[in-house]
Amino acid sequence: MEPFHQHIFVCTHEKTEGVASCPNRGSLQVLQALQRELDAQGLDHQVQVTACGCLGLCENGPVMITYPEGIWYRGVKEEDVPEIVDSHLRSGKVVSRLVWNDGPAMKAEISESRNHDRAVVQTKEEAGTLPDSLNETIRSFMPSRAVLTALELDVFTAVASGASAEQVAERIQADPRATEMLLNVLVSLKLLDKKEGKFFNTVAAARFLCEGSRDNARGGLMHTAQLWHRWSSLTDCVRAGTSVETGSREDSSVSDFIAAMDRNARERADAVVKATGVNGIKRMLDLGGGSGAYSIAFARALPGLRSEILDRSDVLPLTQGYIREAGLADRITTRAGDMLCDPLGENYDLILASAICHMFSPEENRSLFRRVRQALGPKGKLVVQDFILEPDKTAPQFAALFSLNMLVGTRAGSSYSEPEYASWLRDAGFSDVRRVRLPGPVGMMIAAGA
Repeated sequence: MEPFHQHIFVCTHEKTEGVASCPNRGSLQVLQALQRELDAQGLDHQVQVTACGCLGLCENGPVMITYPEGIWYRGVKEEDVPEIVDSHLRSGKVVSRLVWNDGPAMKAEISESRNHDRAVVQTKEEAGTLPDSLNETIRSFMPSRAVLTALELDVFTAVASGASAEQVAERIQADPRATEMLLNVLVSLKLLDKKEGKFFNTVAAARFLCEGSRDNARGGLMHTAQLWHRWSSLTDCVRAGTSVETGSREDSSVSDFIAAMDRNARERADAVVKATGVNGIKRMLDLGGGSGAYSIAFARALPGLRSEILDRSDVLPLTQGYIREAGLADRITTRAGDMLCDPLGENYDLILASAICHMFSPEENRSLFRRVRQALGPKGKLVVQDFILEPDKTAPQFAALFSLNMLVGTRAGSSYSEPEYASWLRDAGFSDVRRVRLPGPVGMMIAAGA
């Protein structure tokens, strides 16, 4: 029994630029259009769409196959999609002008394509050529740097509803020639479109990267732009074993940092609340709570809960703004202090340390956990949310990379493994310690006294 009436495969196999491939001919746009059209016509629950690897007919792409009929379509364009959905998928009548049913010719082209690809691989292997995947990894900083520069210059806001390179350059106070070069790269990265010499924001850029957009994320992303300067010192940090002074914009603004942390926290807050549970929680201490996103999520999940956020004095005015915006100023309070040495309080039902422990050394975390244990009530629990490494510390990949982020940005911070957290928590007096896995590179350690 098939779970769907029909199943469509669309080739999205990426190849080197300049080499014939379905993505280079627009298959990604076809795939997106197909998903939109199925949704618009109410067929999304009847038709399964799957992106697939190379189908071997690269010179005739984009290629898609529909099952159970086994119909091969070639040269499909975005504008062909409504006809395919309405005629074939809804009414059962294939779009004959796009069908390729010459079996022998198809098989011959697929075999030729396969043999060609194998020959290219063999030639590179014999020549000792750097593998494409390794070369791309080494050079991947280039597109990243281009986008970060565009964010720093606020290029996407300057493009607005459409502008020439000269107009954008004037708005961002930059050189016209250099601006056009940057804009062209952003087109190649599919963040801008270019038509008749004018540049336009793509849907994603207009939604997330432009001032005034409801979902504008530029403020938070500016923290990432500032990280670039810290990461430029990585070689010296590895030699020194700690963060070194770079002398160039190494500190992002507090507001940018908190905006970035708020964006991340909002994505995870509901999952953290669900994994923690709210039964019996009346008083909560949120260590380094930043924007207060987690306290806000817990307060909304449990109307009787009161939370206190402990953070730096320069952060708290921003924290209070987020709390007021959420309408929870009567239930979430703030306190300035240093969690490593100032009194934490007592009789809390829950203490949350989210994105905190990676900033500290092992010794500092051990000390913090002992102090947290003393601040909890008899049935209280500590929740640590952070990038938790597997025992060999090589996965998840982002958590491993984040260790380097802490190397370049802190005195002794790092990502830590589950065994390390478990050992510190038990040494601090917690007897019930468990790990909770969350989607993505972040996980949780939950610890209670009994």
